[in-house]
Amino acid sequence: MENGVNNIADPLASVAVLPDGPDGPDEPAKLAEPVIHLDGLSVQFGKRPILKELRGELRGRAIGLLGPNGAGKTTLIHTLLGFHPPSSGTAHIFGRDIRNGAKQIRTQIGYMPERDSFIANMSCVHFVRLMAELSGLPSEAALERAHEALFYVGLGEARYRQLGTYSLGMKQLAKLAQAIVHGPRLIFLDEPTNGLDPPARQRMIELVRQIRDSGKAHILLSSHLLRDVEECCEEILIIKDGRIAVYCNLEEERRANRKFLELETRGDREAFVEAIGTLGCEYALTSERRLKLILQDDVDIRNLYQLAGEHKVQIRRLNFKRDSLEDIFLKAMEDGNGGVGHAASLPDRGKQ
Repeated sequence: MENGVNNIADPLASVAVLPDGPDGPDEPAKLAEPVIHLDGLSVQFGKRPILKELRGELRGRAIGLLGPNGAGKTTLIHTLLGFHPPSSGTAHIFGRDIRNGAKQIRTQIGYMPERDSFIANMSCVHFVRLMAELSGLPSEAALERAHEALFYVGLGEARYRQLGTYSLGMKQLAKLAQAIVHGPRLIFLDEPTNGLDPPARQRMIELVRQIRDSGKAHILLSSHLLRDVEECCEEILIIKDGRIAVYCNLEEERRANRKFLELETRGDREAFVEAIGTLGCEYALTSERRLKLILQDDVDIRNLYQLAGEHKVQIRRLNFKRDSLEDIFLKAMEDGNGGVGHAASLPDRGKQ
């Protein structure tokens, strides 16, 4: 097998999502629904509040869930899965209320838990088949999908081995296989690269990206590794003390960042910066040789080099300004109120 990933002709067509799913075909009207809609969701254990009035919508193909230990990330996932009842408010997944539609929701969700939940003396293929049956697939179809899922994640040759003999990396892949075997529309991944060595981590990231890019399943990825989230996700939700500290659309941030430039120049730049101003670009001189500017929509980098040539100025260095996910996360931890200029709740498009 070549890298253990693409062993069947089109694995995502048959594994990542079923044509109609065990719950039947989707109604066209539901296509406009957000993936997850948080409607004042609160959860408390005893008298201790864990999640506090979470509101907003998530629609991305891959959604990253971040926060310090004890922030409420796992509680949020477990509540969406139906393990914990909301103390107030609710949430909707593909338009279904988690309070009264849990059975239907579970047929459309795959869950890869952080902790192992295997039956040690069972072979991997029979365990994945069992999970497919519990998700609503008929026995024969469940076995077929189990084989396909295990070949897809790279465990095809080891699928008849007992799970208790698996290495840590193989167990993580087995957990991913059981999460996708029934063709869910939404997959919860809780620390999918936890404990993996670099090659195994890269393999897992590639699998997550393949599922994301197939367009057939949405992903909610919870991880304490910012690099994993940044490499896989389009939307970021940061939780602190049970509240939404930051919501960030990484794709929009990346597009916006391409408008902010830092230049280092050599030569007489007085006329050069005046010419930049005539293009409608805002700029600021930060030192004798450096300046920062914001490009307008109808201005690109070629125009800057053209102006530099006309005014005999050398552009020695050009950098795009970019806040990394680490920057965004650290700012959120500092003030907890959307430290990068975002409100402490998600956009609710249905109310705009």
